[in-house]
Amino acid sequence: MAPRVLCVAEKPSIAKSVADHLSGGRFTTRATSNRYIKNYEFDYSFGPPWGHCAVTMTSVIGHLHTLDFTEPYKNWKAYPPGRLFDAPIVQIVTEEKKSIAQNIESQARYAKALFIWTDCDREGEHIGTEIRQVAWKGNARLEVKRARFSNIERAHILQAAQHPVNVDERQANAVAARIELDLRIGAALTRLQTLNLRTLGGELAEMMLSYGSCQFPTLGFVVDRYFRVKRFVPEPFWSIHVYHLRDHLTVSFSWQRVHLFDRMAVTILFERCLLAGLAKVVKVEQTPTSRWKPLPLTTLELQQMGTRYLHMDSQRVMMVVKADTVAEQLYTKGFISYPRTETDQFSKDIDLKKLVEKQVVDHRWGQYAQGLLDGKFSPPRNGRHNDQAHPPIHPVAYVNPNALENDEQRRLYEFVARHFLACCSENAKGDASTVQIQYGDEFFSAGGLVVRERNYLDVYPYHRWESSAQLPEYTLGHTFLPTEAKMAEGQTSPPGYLTEPDLLGLMEANGIGTDATMAEHIAKIKERNYVTAMSGAAAVPATDEDQAAPARGRGAGRGRGRGGRNAGAGARGGRRNGGGGGGGGVQIFVPTTLGVALIEGYESVGFETSLGKPFLRKEMELKMKDICAGTRTRADVVHESLEQYREVFVRTAQQIDLLKAACVKYIFNGVPPTS
Repeated sequence: MAPRVLCVAEKPSIAKSVADHLSGGRFTTRATSNRYIKNYEFDYSFGPPWGHCAVTMTSVIGHLHTLDFTEPYKNWKAYPPGRLFDAPIVQIVTEEKKSIAQNIESQARYAKALFIWTDCDREGEHIGTEIRQVAWKGNARLEVKRARFSNIERAHILQAAQHPVNVDERQANAVAARIELDLRIGAALTRLQTLNLRTLGGELAEMMLSYGSCQFPTLGFVVDRYFRVKRFVPEPFWSIHVYHLRDHLTVSFSWQRVHLFDRMAVTILFERCLLAGLAKVVKVEQTPTSRWKPLPLTTLELQQMGTRYLHMDSQRVMMVVKADTVAEQLYTKGFISYPRTETDQFSKDIDLKKLVEKQVVDHRWGQYAQGLLDGKFSPPRNGRHNDQAHPPIHPVAYVNPNALENDEQRRLYEFVARHFLACCSENAKGDASTVQIQYGDEFFSAGGLVVRERNYLDVYPYHRWESSAQLPEYTLGHTFLPTEAKMAEGQTSPPGYLTEPDLLGLMEANGIGTDATMAEHIAKIKERNYVTAMSGAAAVPATDEDQAAPARGRGAGRGRGRGGRNAGAGARGGRRNGGGGGGGGVQIFVPTTLGVALIEGYESVGFETSLGKPFLRKEMELKMKDICAGTRTRADVVHESLEQYREVFVRTAQQIDLLKAACVKYIFNGVPPTS
């Protein structure tokens, strides 16, 4: 009798796709006690030492286990919140996952080996150890391996099945450390601020005010920008503009100083220009220039571009490419590669031209793809990031748009395909011309651009690079009388409220979350009513402290593990008066009065270790990387991080009146309600 191998994927759709590839489409489907989970049975010949095996392929649905406090500590009134830093915790299988765990335990009894087919990232490694733990309950002698894959194309899946590897214990330990820290820190601070702020009464009386060590720094970025807008005071400035009509073209020359904030100084300089009478050409330059094609696509770039150009918020982007529902699958259907990656350079082992060839059949960009194969192919640029796990996001198979379930999938697949083809193209090329003149003692310049070869721009409409009006011919040393010279007055413009691409960029720069979890943290602060997403056209920079959006609703519970629950409403962001991209219909983040009060309260407690600043969480994320590198242990990181947060917790508890005062100021307009 052939030995039996139990294969377990992270989600049902992956299990079915892998079973289809390994079996050649010939498998038997058996129902389980969980209506979402199926067992697929077939034969397959693995590499040595297993050889020909009977296979049962099944799945989990994300994490099997959750951490929680023992029963007495679940009661908010039984112990003070500070005790949660040391309270005993237990790992349990949640009620809705018990049938899934029982299926794995039961199937493991008949198996010789367990192959784990979870996603190849930190979270996937940890889910793999949960599967292993459950399977060992049924059969402690199971040999355990994991398949490493970054897309579910047939050839890639067969390669993963033939070359399994060991579970990465370090990555799994990093996730285990993060889960414990998030539980202890989140629960302690959630109870502290909730129990104390409820005593203020009013709308806070029944609220659960959740704390998350990633969500609060994210909220802090939004509040910081809000106050920069609110406190902005415009400053007047003055500038000089010179115009010259030549060959029926009016050339506008810009002042080298741009502008000055001293009106008298600009007036004197302007009068000197007028006294000089003639302007003299002191430099004429024409140089080749390029618009660089995009770097290979990472998760963060996909989220930023998705919010900026596809009008989807970052969490929605990730749900479309990688979701558990059948209707929302690009990665799980095998159309694109694994969408959680920090890598922006393609390995030399990937046959890029073969991937380009698959796009030739498309009626929109197929002709362009054929042109790349006919000699216009150019190797992609190499970025500076390589997570050593997954390639950049790219299409692995062509899909007709009519075969996709909804418009969001169609737009996102189109973006991934066009981005990949742009990466395999030549940079756009053109000629830049510059003319510099001296007028009095001042220097002015004008520039022009002629695009000679559009190249990647022909397939990538998300970048704009167009020819400007061509400059008339000027010769070095030529003098002329300006057609018009004038002194103009202006004023500085306020910064714009944060857009989602802005916020994602700040989170990455400050180490808040990972590329795979940033969207979830943004969704959480919206869900908890700490911020609101609103139209950029409707949002006017605030001038009074009560212009933050009013807080409504309740806080959500703590987040953990794989995936967010609800996509928020945020999409593109806008700015005002030229401060950044904006316009009708775009979305920006504005904190609610509750969000402002919480951050301002924690700022009052202490700036260096403020819970609204990114420093503590950034340090924690760096320690997680140390666990993955093997330079720190899980126990050491948990202990060190808990002690850091315990110190902040104690200081906050001692100065809780500062947090209350901030809530009275912003939520209740300085007058505490009577409750």
